[in-house]
Amino acid sequence: MITPGRPVKDVEIDSQTSLEKIFEELSQSGGFEAVNLSSSLDILSEMISDEKCLKFISFVGAVISTGLRGIIKDMIKNNWFNVAITTCGALDHDIARHYSHYKEGSFTMDDGELADQDIHRLGNVLVPLESYGPLIEEKMQEFLEEEYQNGVKEMSSADICKMIGKHLGSDSFLHWAFQNNVDVVVPGIMDGAVGSQIWMFSQKHADFKLNLINDANLLSGLIFKAEKSGALMIGGGISKHHTLWWNQYREGLDYACYITTAQEFDGSLSGALVKEAISWGKVTQKARQVTLHAEVTTILPFIYAALLSKLKK
Repeated sequence: MITPGRPVKDVEIDSQTSLEKIFEELSQSGGFEAVNLSSSLDILSEMISDEKCLKFISFVGAVISTGLRGIIKDMIKNNWFNVAITTCGALDHDIARHYSHYKEGSFTMDDGELADQDIHRLGNVLVPLESYGPLIEEKMQEFLEEEYQNGVKEMSSADICKMIGKHLGSDSFLHWAFQNNVDVVVPGIMDGAVGSQIWMFSQKHADFKLNLINDANLLSGLIFKAEKSGALMIGGGISKHHTLWWNQYREGLDYACYITTAQEFDGSLSGALVKEAISWGKVTQKARQVTLHAEVTTILPFIYAALLSKLKK
């Protein structure tokens, strides 16, 4: 027999209501994604506070092209996570935005006209050509040559991320990952501008190798020792899957918060709810877990602000 839950309560907000209190109100509202939003705050605050927990953040590279880069950077700066798993685009955008600027645009702009002006469009973000390809080529060749001259002939994606972070400044998420010894792993590192520059460097330095097995060794060394593990997963694709995949080796995540706009009807990994991963052993059956259907650049700043308040207490 199904037992109904508590009564649905109207949300009550006035001019004195704090952000954290709003999240509490949402937890009793019975309102579709509002309840999942409130659960996200509870799960993440418990996960971040759990000293026995190995904490992952995974995210798609596109968000680093937006102002959400500042939130990702601050969460890593705050030492909320031990490992970040992302895509090559995140490295591309972190380099490009440290040394140059992207511009505001819109989804409705004429792409042919933008192409004639040497401007790339990423949703409603405009990426001038001079701020991207040529700039990333110059910086990556410079960084890699410096390592090579210091005797480094083989690097993992985590090594590449440390190398980049060492050269960037305090606006960069890779900088703070380097400063705080947060490992950043990019399983699909060849799929982007940074990856192409690694390949181009290897054409001139035949003895230079990219070693992705060392990334696996790094992750296995962390996973097999972890008493607990948890993850904030922002968007789907390879970064989400890699996080889930490695955590199956310790019988799954104990905490999992997934923020996505993808739908599950097509059977995709990006659309799969967190609970589907339980059947694969990638999330434990007793895990505190939630899937929040929301556009992350809209919702994560509010979650972050509420986390700052809750964790402070």
